[in-house]
Amino acid sequence: MDRFITVIGGVNMDISAALTAPFVPADSVPGQVTLGCGGVARNIAHNLRLMGHDVKFVSAFGGETFGEMCWRECQAIGLDLTLSERCDGMRNGLYLCVNDQTGDMIAAVADTDIISQITPEFLGARMADINRSSLVIADTNISTEALQYLIDHCTAPLMVDTVSTAKAPRVIKALQQSETQRLHSLKLNLIEAQTVTHRDTAKAAADHLTALGVEQVYITMGSDGVYCSDGSQHRQFKAIPTRVINTTGAGDAFIAGVAHAQMLETPFPECTLTGMKAAHATLLSLQTVNPDVKEYIQL
Repeated sequence: MDRFITVIGGVNMDISAALTAPFVPADSVPGQVTLGCGGVARNIAHNLRLMGHDVKFVSAFGGETFGEMCWRECQAIGLDLTLSERCDGMRNGLYLCVNDQTGDMIAAVADTDIISQITPEFLGARMADINRSSLVIADTNISTEALQYLIDHCTAPLMVDTVSTAKAPRVIKALQQSETQRLHSLKLNLIEAQTVTHRDTAKAAADHLTALGVEQVYITMGSDGVYCSDGSQHRQFKAIPTRVINTTGAGDAFIAGVAHAQMLETPFPECTLTGMKAAHATLLSLQTVNPDVKEYIQL
């Protein structure tokens, strides 16, 4: 049987500004501006392709220029788009971010209304193909109802990336309302974990999430590393020392790295290390996806 990963969620045109001088509110600041195809799910899919996996990408693309550019770029990197849809008359997802001189984000805006096209009905029409996957990854750009549908109907191991504090509650609500109340893996950063669990520490948040039905929890904590738990095993990995150039996309690379390790049947919690190496590669790159990520995860 063919082995492939299905990734479901957002695809955006990314406009990223990296400042070369200190940020001054209400003023123009020198920097470098780049334009490229992004989105959490798309970034995850791109990383997985670079790691050598066959990937089916499920998303909604706009019918305008940005949508066409993203569609062609996804095809160029080898993503299977047969389960995606072109939405005429709708604008593609758009993400705008500004990073300071150290690579840390100052502000960002995500215009992702088009992702509302991924409904339970949209997924239902594709579920037979999705369930042929070895692994399925979704982001919380899709609605609570769509996430709940996946939790209840996906027979392959399902991983979810929480994306942001605003969207992270969707997966918790979906899990609580689902019939199965079972999710294979959940990746969050510490602020997202604190937001959805109302717990102060990574351990308390992870304990709460595993009690809700999450089998494996991965909480990224920046310079404090990663905390992970499966309810019985708990471990905190120290961060890999690095010179941060850009933080955008590091979390996407992390979950792709964990998925890669899971596909290789790496035991928990050691698969966390592969995720950290992939995130490390992204932090060292001006690009949202480091084209050399495979070299880093093999170190």
